[in-house]
Amino acid sequence: MVVRLAHVCIESADLAATESFYASLGITRKFEFRNMQNELIGMYLDFGNDTYFEIIKVREPRSEGIIRHFAIEVEDVEAVREVLQKKGVQVTEKRLGGDNTWMVTCHDPNGVFIEFHQYTNESMQKIGGTCVIDYKP
Repeated sequence: MVVRLAHVCIESADLAATESFYASLGITRKFEFRNMQNELIGMYLDFGNDTYFEIIKVREPRSEGIIRHFAIEVEDVEAVREVLQKKGVQVTEKRLGGDNTWMVTCHDPNGVFIEFHQYTNESMQKIGGTCVIDYKP
């Protein structure tokens, strides 16, 4: 029934900054949205495997909603960290999560919280099981 995640929509007051941020990670524009006045009002960024980020221009992005973050699988989390640091993005140190996956985190230009994951052979995402963490809702 379900094939894959089609897209994640991000509101942006600065389309150029958003596109530049994701382009530095190899995620490039597939197509764009323009209004009747030929103003660029959004775009689809090609994430690969028929998955996209839909970026929509707004005057002022809404405050944080119910989506807490999204995670992007990467081949080399340290290389991603270096690219982001060179762009001036505040990014965390590389760490091994409780799920045995290497990760770094940051916010995109719109305040969206992102985890970058590099799976290991022991990652829970690959082997399943129960991941015990120190968390109380």
